[in-house]
Amino acid sequence: MALKILAFTDLHAYLPSLNKIIAKAKREKPDLMICAGDFTIFGEGLEMFKKLDLKIPLLVIPGNHELPEEMNYLEKKLGFIKNIHLKHFTFQDYFILGCGGGGFTQHHAEFEQSEEKFAKAIKKLKVHDHKYKIILVTHQPPYGNKVDKIYGEHAGSKSIRKFIEKYQPALCITGHLHENFGKEDKIGQTLIINPGPEGKIIEI
Repeated sequence: MALKILAFTDLHAYLPSLNKIIAKAKREKPDLMICAGDFTIFGEGLEMFKKLDLKIPLLVIPGNHELPEEMNYLEKKLGFIKNIHLKHFTFQDYFILGCGGGGFTQHHAEFEQSEEKFAKAIKKLKVHDHKYKIILVTHQPPYGNKVDKIYGEHAGSKSIRKFIEKYQPALCITGHLHENFGKEDKIGQTLIINPGPEGKIIEI
């Protein structure tokens, strides 16, 4: 079954971008919405998430401007939000993994600590059902592609890239680097996309 996603990242509490996402969601009617972090400015603007109660499931991860605890708080308070930071989530025929945070280091320690848990979940899933496709949602992009290149240098995570090379998810939604809003690339069979703050419809 095809999946229509409205993905966005790095709004930094900018209301005009949020309004464009809402308009796009109402027009395009996606199955799922995904925020790849930095919705706020260091936690300021969390209340703006209320505007995204559009009867469409919304998966979120923290960026480097939010704390995981803030995402947990939103999940409990608003109900329609699912925090997938260091967790996995099954939606239709898709298995979605999330990891927020990260900065400009090539080795994402938190992602590496969760990699074994992710690997076990994937292995268990594939034993029982081969129909699922994997989607990876990260704030920091994987290393060595168009989506992580700034000022002539790659600023992504080798930890995330290694995982992608091994498991070849169908899609990686990422953000963090404002210079690369709207860019996409591939690592093997994996499509890497930075959807930007105004949102991008992705169909897989």
